[in-house]
Amino acid sequence: MSVYAGKFLRIDLTNHTWREESIDEEAVRSWLLGSGFAAKLFYDEMDPNLDPLAPDAALYVFNGVLAGTFAPTGCRSSWCGRSPLTGIWNEANLGNYWGAELRFAGYDGMVITGRSKTPVYLWLNGVDGVLEFRDASHLWGKDYFEVADALLQETDAKAQVAGIGPAGENLVKIAGVMSGPSHYVRAAARGGMGALLGSKNLKAIVVRGKQRPTYPDKKTFLSEVKRQNAYIKENSQAMSDYGTAGGVMATEWYGDIPLKNWRLGSWEQAEEVSGQTIYEKYLVRHTHCHACPIGCGKEIEVPEGPYKTPRGEGIEYETIAGFAGMAYNANRESVILANSLCNRFGLDTISTSSVIAFAMEAYERGLIDQSDTGGLELRFGDPDAELALIRKIAYREDIGDLLAEGVRAAAERLGHDAADFAVHVKGLEVAYHDPRAFVSMAVNYATANRGGCHLEALSYWNGYGLTHPDLGYAESLPHHESTPEQAKMAYDYQNFNSVYNPLGLCKFIIKGKVGPERTAQIVNAALGWDWSAEDVLKMGDKLFQLKRLINLRLGVTSADDTLPKRLLTEPRPDGHAAGVVPDLDVMLPVYYELRGWDETGAPRSERLKELGLTL
Repeated sequence: MSVYAGKFLRIDLTNHTWREESIDEEAVRSWLLGSGFAAKLFYDEMDPNLDPLAPDAALYVFNGVLAGTFAPTGCRSSWCGRSPLTGIWNEANLGNYWGAELRFAGYDGMVITGRSKTPVYLWLNGVDGVLEFRDASHLWGKDYFEVADALLQETDAKAQVAGIGPAGENLVKIAGVMSGPSHYVRAAARGGMGALLGSKNLKAIVVRGKQRPTYPDKKTFLSEVKRQNAYIKENSQAMSDYGTAGGVMATEWYGDIPLKNWRLGSWEQAEEVSGQTIYEKYLVRHTHCHACPIGCGKEIEVPEGPYKTPRGEGIEYETIAGFAGMAYNANRESVILANSLCNRFGLDTISTSSVIAFAMEAYERGLIDQSDTGGLELRFGDPDAELALIRKIAYREDIGDLLAEGVRAAAERLGHDAADFAVHVKGLEVAYHDPRAFVSMAVNYATANRGGCHLEALSYWNGYGLTHPDLGYAESLPHHESTPEQAKMAYDYQNFNSVYNPLGLCKFIIKGKVGPERTAQIVNAALGWDWSAEDVLKMGDKLFQLKRLINLRLGVTSADDTLPKRLLTEPRPDGHAAGVVPDLDVMLPVYYELRGWDETGAPRSERLKELGLTL
């Protein structure tokens, strides 16, 4: 075994068969692994007319190149395919230990097709070299917490589990894939990949291995890891202390956190739901994913009261922004419980909280009433209504059946003016960093390959003072002005971030001031390559363009590269981002030119040749 395994599994759930396929070094150098290699396979094998939930629709699960290694945060796997929520390319990225264990089992990934006649789970026992299709009928209908703990007993206590809860079984289009034991759950959350597992009658994938990567020069690599880890730790102490939840008060100050379905500008109660407040009161312990020097993970518990929550995964910024800010709910214990319920049922917290805020506004406007909600009143600031809706969505009960389709589909079915307050891009609910606060994010959201995804650029970090001189940003740019420089920043940050899922590294080390140069240093020490910072960015550009080509085949055009009406025409009424709306008419033409796209949004042939993107 080398740094990566060099092989993956083709799994047919209809016939309960599997085979190995090899991955040669040229392919890895061309596409990396993770979502890069998955996108290449998807492009080659896709049928644009195939429904995402059809048996023949494939799920591509691939580790990044460095997953399972000592590289800082080398743990990430990408769960890829056509999203049932958006209908376009999707990659949901998973941390924790599952990806590392898959590498230890001797594989880089899986391509899963078909539909089992009865519920199954996969048991990849790399210790004995066996893949089993095991009956999961006794697990079907159970929540993820119950399933994860049961499967560790049925297989191996040291195994790693990834699977779905009731939301995935019920083909909820905002269902995620959860991973870890019940007290430490991470998720490949966005885009409805949990529904893909549910459509295949696949409850979970359990992996255990004994192999370990080998390196061209292990001593050199370990020395480089030690150097990089020290640097990352030095520059990410706040993340270690409070995780992403520690940023709540800063996002409120900048006008970045969305409030009351993106309508308000400031919130005096933000501190009540901040990471600093939550972890001071409810923290059990700090946690790390495999090979992580940061330790942003937290375990928390609310031991008593009406919102009693068992020991479990801590709460992220996006979850707080959704269940607190979007719903205008300052009851922090209810927000903690909302997070736990989403993990238990297998739901994406961003999309779930977004569609709940949408429903509350629809109720407020009279587009739905108690006859639609099973008697439930949907009021902003009501924690009990919010918690009730989470269950309704997971089980598709009354109004939950509509909301399980996501905000775009829900707005289409409600009609009237519902589309005006359905905040999504290409069907994916927009993540909780406001493009009116950091206008470069408007360009990113409009063009990101999976829709309203903040992780494809993360350029708002520049507005917070996080600089990367080797990316061309030694200082912060003015972040309210729709200028060509903002378009270029979105382009540059997209190219940089595009290599991280394929490499299997967590993007939070970028927050630890790791730029293209340090990324190249990590790659070179691990693989014996000779990458430069420019090579990192060129690879990112290439993989971003590949996913754009996929989306073009799935019907995306330049007309889809836009933002929802609320974010383009309704400025925040107060706070530090008051009065700002992004001007895409100024920024998108600059971005298109940088990207080498024509007026239809398609990459020009000369640009593809320049990148070596010959398909």
